[in-house]
Amino acid sequence: MTIFEKIVAGEIPCNKVLENDKFLAFNDINPKAPIHILIIPKKHFENFQEMDGTLMGEMTKFIQEVAVLMGVDKSGYRLVTNCGENGGQEVMHLHFHLLAGAKLGWVDTATDPQSTF
Repeated sequence: MTIFEKIVAGEIPCNKVLENDKFLAFNDINPKAPIHILIIPKKHFENFQEMDGTLMGEMTKFIQEVAVLMGVDKSGYRLVTNCGENGGQEVMHLHFHLLAGAKLGWVDTATDPQSTF
């Protein structure tokens, strides 16, 4: 069971931003930007390759709702998902990072592999 499954089950607390019957958004405990929210489906999918297209459409609307709620839908945000080990995925449960709250730069992880986002 992944840490995200434990959060969904209520075994581990989180600082919720938004929740419905299919998705959960909560603040990252190790933020990389002033606003750093993790958005997950409650149903387990290991990564983006496993995600159902219809459910992804619903998740898109949920993510957009999170952006509006956080007030970054107009100013801008970065949305990232890592897929698999070589893609930098650390928790094997599909999740998106919504990063915002400042003008975000770009890090070349090919030349600086210790950097993120």
